Amino acid sequence: MSEVHAARRSQLRDRCAVGRAAVLVSHPANVRYLAGGAPRGATLLLGPAEDVLLCPAAPSGDPAEGRIGEDLRLLVLPAPGDDSVVAAGGLAAAAGAETLAVEEHHLTVARHRALGAAAPRLRLSDLGCAVEQQRLIKDDEEIACLRIGAEIADQALGELLESILVGRTERHLALELERRLVDHGADGPAFPTSVAAGPHSGAHGHLPTDRRVEEGDFLCVCLGANYRGYRCELGRTFVIGSTPATWQIELYDLVFAAQRAGREALAPGAAYRDVDRAARQILDAAGYGDQLAPFTGHGVGLENDEDPQLSPGAMGKLDACVPVTVGPGVHLPGRGGVRIDDTLVVRPEADGGPELLTITTKELLAL
Repeated sequence: MSEVHAARRSQLRDRCAVGRAAVLVSHPANVRYLAGGAPRGATLLLGPAEDVLLCPAAPSGDPAEGRIGEDLRLLVLPAPGDDSVVAAGGLAAAAGAETLAVEEHHLTVARHRALGAAAPRLRLSDLGCAVEQQRLIKDDEEIACLRIGAEIADQALGELLESILVGRTERHLALELERRLVDHGADGPAFPTSVAAGPHSGAHGHLPTDRRVEEGDFLCVCLGANYRGYRCELGRTFVIGSTPATWQIELYDLVFAAQRAGREALAPGAAYRDVDRAARQILDAAGYGDQLAPFTGHGVGLENDEDPQLSPGAMGKLDACVPVTVGPGVHLPGRGGVRIDDTLVVRPEADGGPELLTITTKELLAL
């Protein structure tokens, strides 16, 4: 993979570097994308002469940090508490750089000032979201990691559904799911696992509580696996008991129809807002417009919530090989609700259309 990361750095350098320029990357996901690994506090300097990864401490070897490319020079800062950003600025100046492009959206004002003070002759410029834009389209290796992560999430959820759920708390079920993710090979959960029962179900981003699962509940589960840094997302809703109530069936069918419309709208060239509209308009027409989240999907990769955002105001169009989630939901205060969420990869129609990575059934199961 060292060649892949070197090619990514070369692409960024060609895009951004002019003359005696250097690029400083501090956002952890971007560092990992370009270097293969991102130890805590690491900063990547693309200099005029060489590329250097600066770390406040020696890499721990934790798989969650990734594996640093062998072609990179690794520089461990000599004193505890040294700032890798400030040290990178001094290194760039010493190497003869005249300008330094930094990720202003990630640096604090204090770090930006310290960087300027440490290298006063460097002209600082804003790199913007150049790396995030480069990360949008995934290569085969990245998609393979997402595919494996989705398989792990499907396995973990499938095993949980075979166990007894009534009487167990949301918090207990969430912890069990996260343990199962690791048991099946994940580095950890992609994000805090959400388990929502009864009146909590359908709420976006619900944090598990000590509420126990009861007969007749809707049970919403949203989980994801972090595999080699890449994060998928899977969300499903079930009914606890033998027979769903009529209102539960009707609400589930409505959300399922909206989620299917969003999935079917995924295609290269489709506007982000049009994908959101495809899902949103079904729920809005049924009178649930006020219950909807600001977006119905988003990109995934080295971060769980990255570009593109599928929302009414989003600008831009999808490309092939961009992984996204489609996950509309409705929450009725005091009653509960439904959320259905999948991770897919945008593919052209000639290649079979969007590739579904999370394959747990979307049939309304009574558990």
